[in-house]
Amino acid sequence: MSRNASRIAAAVLGSVALAATAVLPAAAAGHGHHTPAPHHHYRSAVSLGAIQYDSPGRDDRSNRSLNAEYVTVKNTGHRPVNLRGWTLSDRSGQTYRFGDVRLKGHSQVRVHTGIGRDNRWDVYQDRRTYVWDNSDTAILRNDHRRIVDIESWGRHGGHHGHHGHWGHWGHNH
Repeated sequence: MSRNASRIAAAVLGSVALAATAVLPAAAAGHGHHTPAPHHHYRSAVSLGAIQYDSPGRDDRSNRSLNAEYVTVKNTGHRPVNLRGWTLSDRSGQTYRFGDVRLKGHSQVRVHTGIGRDNRWDVYQDRRTYVWDNSDTAILRNDHRRIVDIESWGRHGGHHGHHGHWGHWGHNH
C-alpha cells in the first residue's frame, strides 16, 4: 500500500470510528438500565387503552369486584403481536407478566386484577387484593423491558392528568 493510500485509509477509518461513537450512545441509551427515562417510549403498535382503576360499587375484595378493575392493552397495528414476556406494572412495582397471549391486529385484551380463566379477550392476574389505586401509574413494557406505554391518573397523574367518571381512564392514541 502506498503512503497516500495508507493516509486515506487511516482518515476514513478515523472518521468511521468518530461517526460510530457519535451514534453509539444514542443507540445504547436504553441498554444497561432497568428503567429508561419516563416518556421515552419504544415505538410499538401496542398501547394501553381504557383503564378501570376504581372498581364500581363497594370495594369488598370479592372476585367480582377485583375483576371489575382492569387495564386494557390494545394492538392498533395490522400485524398480530405475542405479548409473552411483556409486563404490566403499577407505580409500587406490582407486576403482571403475560403468558402466551396473541393479540391480533386491531384487537385488545383486558387484564383483570382478580381470578379467572384466560381467553382471547380477558386475562387475569389472579390476585386477591386491588392493584390500581386512585392515584397510580400503569407501565407496559415489552419482552426486552422497554417501556411501550405509560398512563398516570389521580393527584400524582403525570402527563395525562385526571380521568372521567367512576375511576375509568379512556385513552385514544
